[in-house]
Amino acid sequence: MSLAGKTLFVSGASRGIGLAIALRAARDGANVAIVAKTTEAHPKLPGTIYTAAEEIQKAGGKALAIACDIRDEQKVAEAVAATVATFGGIDICVNNASAISLTRTPKTEMKRYDLMQSINTRGTFVCSQATYPHLKEASNPHIITLSPPLDMAPKWFGPHVAYSIAKYGMSMCTLGMAEEFRGDGIAVNSLWPLTTIDTAAVRNLLGGESLARVSRTPEIIADAAYAIFNKPSRECTGNFFIDEALLRAEGVTDFTRYDAGTTNGPYATDFFVPEEAFAASETPLIRA
Repeated sequence: MSLAGKTLFVSGASRGIGLAIALRAARDGANVAIVAKTTEAHPKLPGTIYTAAEEIQKAGGKALAIACDIRDEQKVAEAVAATVATFGGIDICVNNASAISLTRTPKTEMKRYDLMQSINTRGTFVCSQATYPHLKEASNPHIITLSPPLDMAPKWFGPHVAYSIAKYGMSMCTLGMAEEFRGDGIAVNSLWPLTTIDTAAVRNLLGGESLARVSRTPEIIADAAYAIFNKPSRECTGNFFIDEALLRAEGVTDFTRYDAGTTNGPYATDFFVPEEAFAASETPLIRA
């Protein structure tokens, strides 16, 4: 298993889960296009495309920092062209960028609704579409989208229907593109955490330090993504993976390495985890 010489196109890679995935690949000597908006540090959002590039290079990879708003398809096309010009192709597309607003319908401004749709569902579609011609030429091409299993339980929609529509839209891209690109040998899968992940969204929007303490670190997602990237693309497509279940199937038994706080359980369960995945977990869990 190695991603040496492979090129990843990662949206939202300046921090959090996107950066963790990039760093895991960089340890093999991979090339990473960091496709994100942040060019200047923000007090509540540490990390920029430039600091991410430095970390990737220190980890052993090669980095290309690209300031890009994935809502703009022309900018995405330019980012793809720059990646190919620099590294010679694209092997993996990671649709990580996402916007969140847990508001009920009467409180959801349409500009916020449009933002989530534009970044989440539309952004996933645009990045997948733009990288497709180059993925088709790769030896083991993968698209991974950070989105949940398609579970149509009403409880996932009632509290925040606008966000749920945008997030499940990403998963529908996986469902459709996996079938569409099957003949091209391009694997298209979704990956989702069993537990909440200690990211800026958790700390700034969802539960703060108290939720972060019962969360896991982004490295669990990175290790799960790495396992998927190394699977034969023609044999592994159309899946909605849960990080812990995937890693247990890969032989991982010690998950304490991913503790974000001092606890080793119970952990807060992330949004959209289906009941069967919750029940099947060997980890102590609480519904957040």
